[in-house]
Amino acid sequence: MTLVLIGPLCEDLIIIGDEESSKVGGASYFQSFVYEEFYDDYLAIVNASNPDLIDAFPDRSKVRLLLKDDTHHFINEYPNKDDLDIRRQSTNFADIPILKDDLKAIFEGDDMDVDAFVLNPLNSNDFPQETIEYLSGFNVPVFISLQGFLRFKGEGNSLVLGYDEKLDSVISFSDVLFMDEDEFTVISGSDFHDFELVITNGSKGSRILFNSEGKEEEICIDAVKCEDIIDSTGCGDTYMASYISHRLKGKSIRESADFASLISSLKLKTSGPYRK
Repeated sequence: MTLVLIGPLCEDLIIIGDEESSKVGGASYFQSFVYEEFYDDYLAIVNASNPDLIDAFPDRSKVRLLLKDDTHHFINEYPNKDDLDIRRQSTNFADIPILKDDLKAIFEGDDMDVDAFVLNPLNSNDFPQETIEYLSGFNVPVFISLQGFLRFKGEGNSLVLGYDEKLDSVISFSDVLFMDEDEFTVISGSDFHDFELVITNGSKGSRILFNSEGKEEEICIDAVKCEDIIDSTGCGDTYMASYISHRLKGKSIRESADFASLISSLKLKTSGPYRK
């Protein structure tokens, strides 16, 4: 069985205090390092205009590139190097959606037994509803990172969070939704009580909201302390992949969240993605 993660690659500019570095980024990229270690049978389907970007993956043979005419570019700025919970982001808002026909060309040409889908949009254009409806037809769990669907263009190329009513129909095909506390605030007035909601909050930990026998439950998880923080970019993506890898192995919500908290803490000690 194959876990399929889908989402754009991006070229990141990381600014921490007065230090700058350029790196490959994107949720699917960061997550691939976690699955390489803890869920070996995976496939990353990514899109970008630069084919050389996939050379940065831990195993190039597990990547399928959808060649597009643009690439997402992100600036992740951490103005206070002693508090990496504070981040300012801007992007070029690349309009390079992952289309149903893009994916059909892969799945219909490959005898693949899909275990689950992980969708990692970087902006609200990345996954048209038709694409998500197509994936729902595989009748396997769908895990969605909500952040991209809530990102809209602010002043200049800055990111602002907002809610579009089409989101209701898009996420109706999902089983588990991932977001941070700011993103949860945006959707908190909507009815997501039937979903498993995984909400991260940096150094303050995480919490999971879910429905158990008709009753709403909440599990709170403390962050694992990390004294030597080097790079927090991709930490939420690392948490998400760690959580999913455990849930798909039949672990409980608490076991999965505890594991995700540990692995994302270890990621903080390295520049770039998680490495053992």
